[in-house]
Amino acid sequence: MRLQNLLQSLVPVEVRGSLEILIKGVNMDSRLVEAEHLFVAVKGTQTDGHAYIGKAIENGATAVFLSEPIPSDTPENVTFVRLENTEEALGVAATTFYGNPSSKLKLVGVTGTNGKTTIATVLYGLFHGLGHKVGLLSTVCNYIDSRIVEATHTTPDPVSLNALLAQMVEAGCEYAFMECSSHAIQQRRIAGLSFAGGVFTNLTRDHLDYHGTFENYRDAKKLFFDHLEKSAFAITNADDRNGKIMVQNCAASVKTYSTRSMADFRGRIIEESIEGMLLDMDGREVSVPFVGRFNVSNLLGVYGAAVCLGENPDEILRVLSTLRPVNGRFETIRSPKGVSAVIDYAHTPDALENVLTAIEEVLNGRGRIITVCGAGGNRDKGKRPLMAREAAKRSDRVIITSDNPRFEEPQAIIDDMLAGLDEHQRPHVLAIADRREAIRCAAIMAEPGDVILVAGKGHEPYQEIKGVKHHFDDHEEIRAAFGLPQSDSSHS
Repeated sequence: MRLQNLLQSLVPVEVRGSLEILIKGVNMDSRLVEAEHLFVAVKGTQTDGHAYIGKAIENGATAVFLSEPIPSDTPENVTFVRLENTEEALGVAATTFYGNPSSKLKLVGVTGTNGKTTIATVLYGLFHGLGHKVGLLSTVCNYIDSRIVEATHTTPDPVSLNALLAQMVEAGCEYAFMECSSHAIQQRRIAGLSFAGGVFTNLTRDHLDYHGTFENYRDAKKLFFDHLEKSAFAITNADDRNGKIMVQNCAASVKTYSTRSMADFRGRIIEESIEGMLLDMDGREVSVPFVGRFNVSNLLGVYGAAVCLGENPDEILRVLSTLRPVNGRFETIRSPKGVSAVIDYAHTPDALENVLTAIEEVLNGRGRIITVCGAGGNRDKGKRPLMAREAAKRSDRVIITSDNPRFEEPQAIIDDMLAGLDEHQRPHVLAIADRREAIRCAAIMAEPGDVILVAGKGHEPYQEIKGVKHHFDDHEEIRAAFGLPQSDSSHS
């Protein structure tokens, strides 16, 4: 593709060199640049791509997009294009280079604090079950129809993103569902993509280490809906006070879902156990292996999106009843002596409250709740005491332990969490830094009828300590503590 084609939707501030040159690849990482590639210098949170322009040219870049003034001594055979915003330009150029793949399938984005992975993954499973070829871009895993592609970020960079979407189009996918993180929206990683629709889950405190304030975090999410086209749909959670804010000034057709009030898509629990629920969804009964009011919300988001995409409501519910919970999202494992363990990714105070409330409602006073939880290192410290308080408020016993300490000392993180407890809560809380020991201790404490919640890591099969990822899987640890054989399919 010629460089001028990549600039068709962009307005350069300044150009030095020929726009007729051929471009064989687009990169934002100088290490991946090869001969005849375009290198886009982006100012990131950790590094500034402008510092790597020389390295990119050394590796063969023949064109550079930058947002700073073009240096006076540029190599003759390299074209420099200065743009107002290279974050935006990267997304647009990557979209153009890969032939605008998002316009060749129906792409639906899911954003919010909790529930993104569940909604996107269940939509993928649902449309697969309805007989379509589908793609998925999520925290846990990416799928190109049935082929697995390992995920490294909730939302990949624009180049990887468009490359994956192009592969989906090539594989014949009609639909693609993707999680849109606040970082990705803010950093314009989804710039240039055309969405058929979007789903808003909820908004609670998270990522304030990056966004600074809750308002900035909320506004980053809202940007997604601000950019939806008139032909798209926007489904928002009427039970969340930020649900209305998300779709203010949204050009798309707006629909609502609720478990409590009047809405376009409504659902309520008729019966529930630790294994699943019987629901009323839009006047139809459906039995699902999901638990908790928060999952009724998630399933309404799924149902609403499928209806907006033109699927038959009865068929949607038929397939929905056959789908399993997502890896590490309210997964249950039962011990031979009648103790249940729930493994959940809950890593915010609100997610913890949701999961514990769901367990409380199912138990209805017939057993105790023992919670094992921690908090990640080098992330929002303000949520640590709140998480400990939430766990203590809704559990009979709590074991505070290590999550992904990253570059922090595990004990320092635990101390931050313990600081959130009052004198009535402290006696019911233990601190065990070793996560394996903490899980084992919970299994020893538990009696028949009790439920152990192991929160925070969910699908992650590792612990990140001082920059190194060590294998650690909560599923395996629970099975070992329960004396159960390890099973490959236990969390497939």
